[in-house]
Amino acid sequence: MQNANAEKEEKRTGCYRHTQMQKDLIIEKLKERGLRITRQRRILLDIILEGECSCCKEIYYRASALDPKIGVATVYRMMTTLEEIGVIERRCVFRVRDEVEL
Repeated sequence: MQNANAEKEEKRTGCYRHTQMQKDLIIEKLKERGLRITRQRRILLDIILEGECSCCKEIYYRASALDPKIGVATVYRMMTTLEEIGVIERRCVFRVRDEVEL
């Protein structure tokens, strides 16, 4: 039982360490582009790195709950910047069904 708890803790902290390294690398890339690392950018990065949001609106809703000054345009600009530096890639989430009932 104790060993299982230790493994869970290692996975939990290892995941945190991995995410923190990703965040640090992204912040470094943003700084290289001459961008300031604002509180709003840090909030957006944390939300994006959690990986639970599937679209910009979801990111916006979560971010605006933490900081009402974050606007939709801020989220889209951040996503565009992250895409330009190669950190994320946008995917089309629409799918065509094999069979369509008319």
